Amino acid sequence: MDFLAFCRSNKFYVRLQQSYFEFLQKTRYTAKRESKWRNMMYEAKDEEATKQFAFLLGQAAKAGDVVVLTGDLGAGKTTFSKGIAEGLGITQMIKSPTYTIIREYTQGRLPFYHMDVYRITTGYDDLGLDDYFEGDGLTVVEWGNQLGKWLPEDYLEVIIKKDPNDVAKRIIALAPHGEKGSALSVKLMKAWSEN
Repeated sequence: MDFLAFCRSNKFYVRLQQSYFEFLQKTRYTAKRESKWRNMMYEAKDEEATKQFAFLLGQAAKAGDVVVLTGDLGAGKTTFSKGIAEGLGITQMIKSPTYTIIREYTQGRLPFYHMDVYRITTGYDDLGLDDYFEGDGLTVVEWGNQLGKWLPEDYLEVIIKKDPNDVAKRIIALAPHGEKGSALSVKLMKAWSEN
């Protein structure tokens, strides 16, 4: 069953579309980019649902994949990262890399490179980002949209928005960039529809 058929069969298609267009109106994304991720949205009712969706992303990821997490402070980027780590089979406690910039976890089925570039304004070239982006693991970058030209061409952007009417709920949109980003988003949505 494809994603759209799944949504319709579960009777939340109308709410999903409504959330989707509300999301577009409240973000910086243009109609041109919007067509890239039509029907690639998920509404998480609480923190656990957010982690479950991220868990599926961790299971779907392969070596060399890059995920950029975008969202306001407190949107749930680190929570999402914890779910990804669980999907990779990492049982170690995942901490926000806000002050360390990069944390490496190697105990799962893939190495997990967890970055937070919120506090970095210059010196991206000194971080050796290409070594991670082209490495043998999954790279997740919180606030990655700040990297600009330092971002790879291929990545999956996960945009997390707080629902203004429900403090626990999150609207999660996928914006794939390049072939690898598209392949990962398709794999994730397929796993979600089968879950």
